[in-house]
Amino acid sequence: MGPDFDGRLAAAYDVIALWRTPEGPARMAAEAESIEMVVTSAFKGCDDALMARLPRLKAVCSFGVGTDSIDLAAAARRGVVVSNTPEVLDDCVADLGFALVLDVARRISESDRYLRAGGWEKTPFPLAARVSGKKLGIVGLGRIGKVVARRASGFDMTIGYHNRKPDPAVGYAYLPSVVDLARWADILILTCPGGAATRNLISTAELQALGPQGFLVNVSRGSVVDEPALISALEKGLIAGAGLDVFADEPHVPDALKALDNVVLTPHVASATRETRRAMHDLTLANVAAFFASGRLVTPVG
Repeated sequence: MGPDFDGRLAAAYDVIALWRTPEGPARMAAEAESIEMVVTSAFKGCDDALMARLPRLKAVCSFGVGTDSIDLAAAARRGVVVSNTPEVLDDCVADLGFALVLDVARRISESDRYLRAGGWEKTPFPLAARVSGKKLGIVGLGRIGKVVARRASGFDMTIGYHNRKPDPAVGYAYLPSVVDLARWADILILTCPGGAATRNLISTAELQALGPQGFLVNVSRGSVVDEPALISALEKGLIAGAGLDVFADEPHVPDALKALDNVVLTPHVASATRETRRAMHDLTLANVAAFFASGRLVTPVG
């Protein structure tokens, strides 16, 4: 997770660096009976097979907010507690999400490429879509979704959302299904969790409902979108464009997406600012320290 975090962790604890082969896995195999904690990331996770190899495992501390890569059912069954790093990355993820809204609708990256290639010297750049005053549909109005909604309010956007159930604390329009929300929205942004419950939540029906003037933005997980269906929709003009920070098989991105001018692609960097990563480091280490000191976590999952 970077030299700063790795150094801080190693300075305080006896760390087995599993990513260093072959010595990391070999040492883990030799010392499995003594390992009490796994420190991981939302990208790497921790599955049942790894937990099964560590009979004294008591906690998994994850760097990141997503828990879809951690087998929570297996952890609960084994009495293993899990932590993540919520809230500290909300602002930056929402910032990038709204940046993608602006970029894909106003064709910013596309116009940058056009200018650099000399296109402006030949003909004016085509018109884009206005963002201000549009209807923004948020799939997953949790902590990050609510920050996105605040960003959108500065652009006089009307907010609608879909969750498993309405949130009585907000005054935004609630749509009973993702298809209904897509049909209502001009721009659909995904800020929901990943995992089995949301796998391929966005597929052909939802994209057709969004329509040829609609835009899709994803800062949640690549698994939430049926990627082949999205590629087909973009190629056929079923939707106007997409802004994507996450993909189905990271870090591999389909060439078909790279070839499309109406798609903005970023390499899963929504939380990748110096300030936010430092805060995530601090919170992960705080969870580790709290567990070894008291048996409790600062930000437990569930």
